[in-house]
Amino acid sequence: MPPTRHHRGRSNANRRPDGPRRTGRPQDLVRRTAFDVIRAVDTRDAYANLLLPARLRERGLTGRDAALATELTYGTLRGRGTYDAILALCSDRELRRIDPPLLDVLRLGAHQVLATRIPPHAAVGTAVELARDVTGPGQSKFANAVLRKVAGRDLEGWLEIVAPDDMDATTRLSVRHSHPKWIVSALRDALGPDRDETDALLAADNARPRVTLVARPGRATLAELEGAEPAPYSPVGAVLPDGDPAVFAAVRDGRAAVQDEASQLVALALAAVEMDGPDARWADLCAGPGGKAGLLSAVATQRGARLLAAD
Repeated sequence: MPPTRHHRGRSNANRRPDGPRRTGRPQDLVRRTAFDVIRAVDTRDAYANLLLPARLRERGLTGRDAALATELTYGTLRGRGTYDAILALCSDRELRRIDPPLLDVLRLGAHQVLATRIPPHAAVGTAVELARDVTGPGQSKFANAVLRKVAGRDLEGWLEIVAPDDMDATTRLSVRHSHPKWIVSALRDALGPDRDETDALLAADNARPRVTLVARPGRATLAELEGAEPAPYSPVGAVLPDGDPAVFAAVRDGRAAVQDEASQLVALALAAVEMDGPDARWADLCAGPGGKAGLLSAVATQRGARLLAAD
């Protein structure tokens, strides 16, 4: 899907160049924040888990507003494949012919309608307002028509149509659980012909995860993450049942961070390899956003080594 910044039929006179238009209603800013992160994922391969917390802080969203923005962002991204299948039936345009910003608004609206406790009329209304804000009044009418159709059934009702039992099993599971076909196919090959087992695994993969933190050795301790539970496997990990990780000073200072437990274990396994001498040099040549590199750097410092991280 090609990125675009095109906004039809609207003036930029009331919009700040560096962020969303502020109308004074917090809910507008919540949905606009979710939309902005989703667009960044689409247009520049941004990491939602890194960008969203920064946007929440920049825009002063806390408590319920932050929780709603988080649910709308991650929920829309997780369910994108399913929502696209439903939107395709509700739109008189092919999805590839819908302006990408408007399509992301429709996905966000579909998630609100089908997967949250927001009343359908409110979910449609707020999505239409967002469409008007980012694409103009003409496109908002189209969004209203599409999302009113989406609201005509609940999620299970739509799944019976877009992922019926008589559909090819791989395609059905792909649509139902919003996973690429190649992932579904690989899981089915690994698990065998039992469709129920694959179905359960895909459903579990879509479950809302808890936030896992890492206390980087020599820089922070688990005791500083008071209220977080010890991680099941990582000796430097902790699980935060809910809330904003930035409440911890260690996270704000960069001495601790949000990092999946599996990612922590990969770094710790690599660090377990014996190195010779105090001037040992470690290299992470696929550092990406730097989660594993941050943990490796802390361990390396404790052992008198130096880490070179590159991507």
